[in-house]
Formats: sequence, C-alpha cells, structure tokens
Amino acid sequence: MNNLMDIGGGVGFWGMLLIGVLAGYIAEKVMRTQMGLIMNLICGIVGSYLGGFIANALGIDLGMYFKGWFWGNLIVAAVGAIILILVAKLVFGSRSRA
Repeated sequence: MNNLMDIGGGVGFWGMLLIGVLAGYIAEKVMRTQMGLIMNLICGIVGSYLGGFIANALGIDLGMYFKGWFWGNLIVAAVGAIILILVAKLVFGSRSRA
C-alpha cells in the first residue's frame, strides 16, 4: 500500500494545474454548478488531494488500470472535486446566483 501522504503523482506544477482545471470543470458539470475558471482550478487541486488521500486509504492503485499518469490522476482528482462540491453543498446549502 502507498504512503497516505504520497498523493502528488509526480506530475509537476504544470501537470497539476492542467489536471486541476480539467477535474474542476468535470466536477462542475457533474454537480451542475457554475464556479468559473479560478474556482474550477482551486476545486480541482483540492479535490485531487482529497481524492488521492481517499484512493490511497482504500488501497486503490489506478496505475494498474491506466498506463501513464494522466488518466488515473484525472479520475482521482475529478472524484475528489465532486466529493468536495457535494460536501460544500451539504454544509452551505445550494445558493443560486442572481
């Protein structure tokens, strides 16, 4: 099993930004919210750490299923971002923009 804090995936700064934006966008569409580019990035990056922590805690190794770093990290980050948005909606309620 991986170390619980070994969740960066070795993608580097630009890879983290790319995966963060895409994961935030996917989560935004799945959860039917409108957050904007910056919030997508923040949600995706925080979600990647949350998803990585959960995947490592459950012993899930996406490297077995996906060759390379991109797809596995994107899936984990998107799932983490979706969980993050879901928790935020439960805590703060669904607020509509005027």
